[in-house]
Amino acid sequence: MGVSDTDLVMVCAGDLAGQLRGKAVPRRNLEARRDTGIGWTPTNVFITSFGPIAPSPWGALGDLLIRPDFAALVDLDLADWGVRESFVLGDILELDGTHWSCCPRGQLKAAAARLEERHGLTIQAAFEHEFHYSGAEAQPGLGYALRALRRMGDFPDRLMAVLDRAGLTLDTFMPEYGPGQCEVTVGHQPALRAADEASILRELVRATARGLGARASFAPILDPDGVGNGVHVHFSLLDSNGEPVNHDGAQPFGVSRTAGAFLAGVLRHLPDFLALTAPAVVSYLRLTPNRWSAAYTNLGNQDREAALRICPVFGPREDSHVARAFHFEFRAADAAATPHLVLAALINAGIAGLDADLPTPTVTEADLSTLDPAQVADLGCQRLPQSLAEALDRLAASDWARAAFGETLVDTFLRHKRTEIEVMEGLSEAEMCGVYGRGY
Repeated sequence: MGVSDTDLVMVCAGDLAGQLRGKAVPRRNLEARRDTGIGWTPTNVFITSFGPIAPSPWGALGDLLIRPDFAALVDLDLADWGVRESFVLGDILELDGTHWSCCPRGQLKAAAARLEERHGLTIQAAFEHEFHYSGAEAQPGLGYALRALRRMGDFPDRLMAVLDRAGLTLDTFMPEYGPGQCEVTVGHQPALRAADEASILRELVRATARGLGARASFAPILDPDGVGNGVHVHFSLLDSNGEPVNHDGAQPFGVSRTAGAFLAGVLRHLPDFLALTAPAVVSYLRLTPNRWSAAYTNLGNQDREAALRICPVFGPREDSHVARAFHFEFRAADAAATPHLVLAALINAGIAGLDADLPTPTVTEADLSTLDPAQVADLGCQRLPQSLAEALDRLAASDWARAAFGETLVDTFLRHKRTEIEVMEGLSEAEMCGVYGRGY
């Protein structure tokens, strides 16, 4: 039927539940909302993904606005594929135009500004997503197989075409290890755009699946005995000239002193911010040894069970190529977290490491789950919190987190997620996985 000027465009923002929420306006009125935005209320931040609203200190009081950022506009009319998506991401602001402290996008902007102001650095990142697609004929043993890709029918090609038309830089699609599991990656971008694209990608995956009469779920894990869905953040530090500062061939494992201090800050504060990057009750079914996810605060050399991984460099071995391609991967995250808050946490922790000029962490090359606690401690590592409740307690007790994110954000997040824990009380692990599978 084509595009009409009365068609709705959603003005939305990411929230603490990892959802995009907002209000829709007719297309003809969208430009007028560039400055005025749409009205919002503080208590909306307490809406969980499962229905109940966490106790709000604001109640019915207060007003905010979501101001759209037209650099993060998606406007697709692919009716033949059942994909008609019109939405724009924005910032949650106070009425005077300042960022609201509980806006994840504002938190990322503030963290990125601090990194540049204090250390003359910027960060580029790309989010690697795993999810389950319901439209594939599932069969165990077909992980990464051509047969698994074939069983997904039109979905992989259609998804890449949708992402391309939305302006994302295509990288790879993979039939993952689990039946019906997929992985999709896009190109690296500056911090804000990378997080925006992660949010956009999730919605376009869901929309493409829906157009084929199927569903896509980004839940951290769908079966307690199955494989989990992670979000892996590949990132690189750049200087004021846009040159990467990650690599130094004279240093152990090639990690520069600057990058080493940043990584050390991430690992030092990871137990305090883990609840922000792995914020689901079932996230902690995945963050266990021998699941190819993170379980310890370690920097691993090409280790897919490390919290931080030194990624391999493919291609020519010339110094210039290695220096540009050398980068790191953060693996202790999933899609129950809003991408902007994940990246804000990484940057804030990295800034703390740079501020303190921390030494580069010991690089591990062993399976830490085979070591006793004393041996793990000798490597400068520790076990990550093993439940959402434990991770929230670490966040609540962290003076660093309250300084980095502000008292309001931390206290609001704690209220929200402790309510989520209450919602899950009495459910078996399998039942919880089912609830999260529908919620994400």
